[in-house]
Amino acid sequence: MSQLDATIVNVSLPDLVTTLHAPFSTVQWVVSGYLLALALTLPLNGWLVDRFGGRTIYLGCFAGFTVTSALCALAWSAPSLIAFRVLQGMAGGLLAPMAQMTIARAAGKQLPRVASAVTLPILLAPLLGPVVAGSILSVASWRWIFLLNLPFGLVALLLASMFLPDDRQECRPRRLDIVGLALLSPALVALLYGTDHMGQRTGQGLLCLAVVMGIFYLRQAHRKGAHALIDLALFRASVFSASALIMFMVNGVAFAGQMLLPVWLIHACGIPAERTGWFMAPLGVGMMCTYPLTGRLTAHFGIRRLTRYGAICSGLGTLMLAVLACSGFNIFILAIALFLRGAGTGIIGIPAMSAGYASVTPAEIPMATIALNIVQRIGGPTLTTLCATLLGWRLSHATTPPAVSAAFTAAFGLLCVFHGCLLLATFRLPKGTSRRPPP
Repeated sequence: MSQLDATIVNVSLPDLVTTLHAPFSTVQWVVSGYLLALALTLPLNGWLVDRFGGRTIYLGCFAGFTVTSALCALAWSAPSLIAFRVLQGMAGGLLAPMAQMTIARAAGKQLPRVASAVTLPILLAPLLGPVVAGSILSVASWRWIFLLNLPFGLVALLLASMFLPDDRQECRPRRLDIVGLALLSPALVALLYGTDHMGQRTGQGLLCLAVVMGIFYLRQAHRKGAHALIDLALFRASVFSASALIMFMVNGVAFAGQMLLPVWLIHACGIPAERTGWFMAPLGVGMMCTYPLTGRLTAHFGIRRLTRYGAICSGLGTLMLAVLACSGFNIFILAIALFLRGAGTGIIGIPAMSAGYASVTPAEIPMATIALNIVQRIGGPTLTTLCATLLGWRLSHATTPPAVSAAFTAAFGLLCVFHGCLLLATFRLPKGTSRRPPP
């Protein structure tokens, strides 16, 4: 539901401009506000689980998301819709890590097999969003885009209340790190907004603010130790730090590639914007081919070998893109390169995440979930910004077609370097999953 709502509203923006009588610059915050709010509540996940229990928070997230969806459907103006979307995003920001934590607790050593089965809806949601929105808008108003969540939310609440175990007896209430929350949550929002608006002074200022607040948070968390919002001691474990680094890198190379590809196809290859989606389809096909098999592949090859193969496969696909940017467009080589990128990245994330969870005690899973999710979300904008900055600098000096090709070659080359770092990180993972016993 939260993944679907991240993309489903994009199609309805023109209708919102007309019906709410607001400029596009205001209405676009219906999308941006939701995405930023997703990061706002993420650091609270571990403390909430320790204080109230996973089942209670999970039910509360679904209830909050469902209620705010109804409020969005009843919005009477652009400001009211934006406000309700921010509230919806704050509830949605806890849904993904809560689901991930619940699965990790229940699956144990079988996490790769279980996770590969349940991630299919998350993969399909961004693809289905525009299709579902278009179908709804062809027969009804934009309000039904939000009303669609109500029946699914009620069914989810019923199923969760029936089947999720009551874990309140396992709660370990601890004092909320208010200073850490006041530093980390705004830093995440400022980082995401700043990297998305690097060309503006506001974005650059917020990016600097995010770095400063992040440094202050690290100093404060180091001083508080286990009482911090996120215990940095988790990263002292070699396997967990390797898992976090891989989640950072795999999300970063995926988002950076998704940024570079359409820009290259449109500006360097002359492909019409409306056709770029079809040219990038092999990327999704590759992911869909490997994601459902991740559990079986992990059991057969082990975590270290499988993630290493995935890093080599995706890196090879990116290297082919760099060669294409230098030598010229070829649709068959492009399809092979994108398929390799999709297939490779599809078998890295789940085994690496499984290794990270297996390296901590069951009591540390909620805090480990926050740490992995935050590091993963930071990876996308960070590597995307680095690639975009290099590309923009090279293009600013490119006055001829060969110079433009060289600019994109350099950008894809930097992406290949990131893939190399990802490959090196996989060597620090264990061969298999053996859960660390509780103390």
